[in-house]
Amino acid sequence: MPLDTIIQFDKVQIFQKEMLVLRNVSFRINTGEFAYLIGKTGSGKSSLLKTIYADLPILDGHARVSDFQLDQIKGNDIPFLRRKLGIVFQDFQLLTDRTVNENLFFVMKATGWKDKRKMEDRASEVLEKVGLETKGFKRPNQLSGGEQQRVGIARALINDPEIILADEPTGNLDPETSFDIVQLLMDISRSGRAVLVATHNYNLIHKFPARIIKCENGKILCSGNETN
Repeated sequence: MPLDTIIQFDKVQIFQKEMLVLRNVSFRINTGEFAYLIGKTGSGKSSLLKTIYADLPILDGHARVSDFQLDQIKGNDIPFLRRKLGIVFQDFQLLTDRTVNENLFFVMKATGWKDKRKMEDRASEVLEKVGLETKGFKRPNQLSGGEQQRVGIARALINDPEIILADEPTGNLDPETSFDIVQLLMDISRSGRAVLVATHNYNLIHKFPARIIKCENGKILCSGNETN
């Protein structure tokens, strides 16, 4: 795999249980690249994302994410792979009974952070990156939907990942807020992280053109800049 390629799939068959969802999947994403993953509901977008973070095993074909060979990965290496990844969800998945800072501390403790001062410094740093430096003491229900998604992005950035995977990150947001979130994700890609955004919102693609990877009829149909 070339040095600047952070994700590479070669002729991968992607299964959900016994069912073949995507066949002969081949594509690559480079360090610092922003790309969209598009396709109708049920076309395989989420299955592809799950394959990237090793939630679905690769039974046929070859794939590498960062320096992990997915078709050979062992179970005890999966947590180390996932530290290279930041995942942003459509429904935010924040802990509603905790403050923003406590949500971030929860992730840090789960991934091995122990020094409280370093944890506080890192929380402040990522909240500043997403424009929420004054909101750490608030609970999710005191924030707008867009702010909650920014917390989700801050959480994804905690362990300084090489790759951000965003699964319909604007699905629960109004159009203007959606544009703000995609602009933030594009800015993150310019800092050297690969960002892959699964979406079916073509307004985002027209507003912020970028490379497209499309799931259709059980395969990756194109990975150019066309939207059709």
